Amino acid sequence: MSAKAKIAYFGSDAICLPGLRYLVEEAAAVCELALVVSQPDRRAGRGKRLQQNPVAAFAAERGIQLLQPDKPDAELTEQLRAADLSLAFVMAYGHFLPKAIRQAPAHGILNFHGSILPAYRGASPVETAIAMGEHTTGVCLMQVVREMDAGAVADCEAIGIEKFDTAPDVRAKVGEAVVPLLRRNLESALAGQLRWEPQEDRRATFCRKLKKEDAALDFNQTAWELDCRLRAFTPWPGAYFDHGADRIKVGRAVGRAERVAAAPGTVIAAGESLDVACREGVLQMLELQRPGGRMLPVKEFLRGYAIEPGSLLPSVPGASLLEGPATEPNHSRTASFEPKT
Repeated sequence: MSAKAKIAYFGSDAICLPGLRYLVEEAAAVCELALVVSQPDRRAGRGKRLQQNPVAAFAAERGIQLLQPDKPDAELTEQLRAADLSLAFVMAYGHFLPKAIRQAPAHGILNFHGSILPAYRGASPVETAIAMGEHTTGVCLMQVVREMDAGAVADCEAIGIEKFDTAPDVRAKVGEAVVPLLRRNLESALAGQLRWEPQEDRRATFCRKLKKEDAALDFNQTAWELDCRLRAFTPWPGAYFDHGADRIKVGRAVGRAERVAAAPGTVIAAGESLDVACREGVLQMLELQRPGGRMLPVKEFLRGYAIEPGSLLPSVPGASLLEGPATEPNHSRTASFEPKT
């Protein structure tokens, strides 16, 4: 009886866990997850204690060999070669993989990218898809090449973005969407027999890494645009507006399609919610937090902090979330790579 194929997985985020569980449990008859490569433990929390990321914790709990180099280097390359790997997968790892590492497994390293390529190549595909008002996104199984997220695609799995979905909601869906991709493609991938389709580079869009400055609200956007950004930026970088000398954080909020005769940033109601006029529509804020305080329902927040109707909140123009060729939200965008049936 021939030995099972050995595989490795590069990852650091909880989005990887559904795929890892599949490989260890359902796919145990065809392959062995022999090695996990993840980011080093980081200090976090009030006590600044070293904590493992979710992928490292998974490997430790399952007794899988775990490597946590500061960056992919020559030593890691040799460790991968010594492991006699047939294949490796990568998702949300956080480092570029040089050619020597990509070639260490017999059939290379394949990436799970959290968008329907060629849309949203780059660092924040899930969050940017939500912020841009997309109704659909997904995950692609693709080749890893030198240019970011430009490799050929074997298959994709689409998911819906619902009206109230936040970034954690969509990330969870993307993580789960890896499982059907593995069910359809794992055996072909282990045999080096996947069929690849090049991306249409001319249609590519590129998303950048999010910054804390992206949290500033710009009421010169529409209420729908702000609704999308707030859901995309939950839990980080969040959202805020300035009121006098105070920076007020915004928790839950929804955009309303409502005509108002008021300048963008004007507070039109302050009671059960804080309603603020936008370029089009109204942003209805349901939770607020003052400096040094905790997030509260607006009615409770306003008992101890006054924001008067008619006051004007400043707008802070935000930088585009896209780099390279500009694009507008396309709520009817369809996948370039349709899921296999």
